[in-house]
Amino acid sequence: MTRRRVAFPHVSPGSGLSGGPPRPAARAGVPAALRPRAPVTARAGGSAHAAGLQPFCVGVLSRRPNLYTVRRFRVAAAARGHTLRVLDPLACYLSLGRSRPRVIYRGRELRHLDVVLPRIGPATSGYALAVVSQFELMGVPVVNGARAIANARDKLGSLQLLSRHGVQIPRTVVARSPSHVRVSLAEVGGPPAVLKLVHGTHGIGVMLAESEQAVQSVLDTLWSLGQNILIQEFVAESRGRDLRVLVVGGEVVAAMRREARLGEFRSNIHRGGRGTAVELDAACTRAALDAARVMGLDVAGVDLLESPAGPMVVEVNASPGFEGLEEATRVDIAGILLDHARRHAARAAGA
Repeated sequence: MTRRRVAFPHVSPGSGLSGGPPRPAARAGVPAALRPRAPVTARAGGSAHAAGLQPFCVGVLSRRPNLYTVRRFRVAAAARGHTLRVLDPLACYLSLGRSRPRVIYRGRELRHLDVVLPRIGPATSGYALAVVSQFELMGVPVVNGARAIANARDKLGSLQLLSRHGVQIPRTVVARSPSHVRVSLAEVGGPPAVLKLVHGTHGIGVMLAESEQAVQSVLDTLWSLGQNILIQEFVAESRGRDLRVLVVGGEVVAAMRREARLGEFRSNIHRGGRGTAVELDAACTRAALDAARVMGLDVAGVDLLESPAGPMVVEVNASPGFEGLEEATRVDIAGILLDHARRHAARAAGA
């Protein structure tokens, strides 16, 4: 696997990029290196920079402008001479009719983006997906598209899609009746078994149930709240650890092994897990690439379990965070994503 290792640009302490956890800052206190530059004109629907007309302008759809990933995009964009605009998708409204489709942002029409990078997590409303679709309708290149993002947001639907295309996943059952619990556990080889909310992120809504009684109790509670739950095989060999693989443009650009903190079986960095850089073998590389391709994602964070039967895909994220991955691998992921977005826009302009 080829990874591009670079020295990160210097930023002042407290920005969250010079070491240690990021700390929110008021707008007036944001270091100059992280402030977005004034917007400039560029063509929607293609790369004006590639045509030699105007500087390259990137729109990042995000509800959290002080998020680590967004701040890193600002630094990487400034280093490349790009203009970067951070847009709250819920502050957009969409215009459709006989005239051309438009996106209005805080009272002004958005017409000056060469490419859009959606950073839309599972908790973000479906309206944000409509905004992504509107940019696609306008002919603005988007990395990733609305349909692919929607696929990834639905855990059950994504597992069905992966299974249909022969990508190995843990044995999974979805049931809604207490009478199905025993046979469901037998299907997944448990207990113990992993229980997951169909919609969740950062390990939220993921539980390990050690007994049939525990499974029944959790399911009864969540079913009463109208939740759909996945009952999934527990891969004992991977207890407390997994692989996070970043795929960009059909290539693995970085990977790490995540290990859970003591007493926790979830390995997510947001749950206190620790990441270390890893070189993937051919089987894990192929599993990650296949998962991203099947989901239709140009950029994907693929989570793998290492099992005696080979790597298993447990989740595919369309807007993967990369703070832990940059720290573990020292790969300039923000820069890689912006470079990919520029190439994507140039291809769209050529087409």
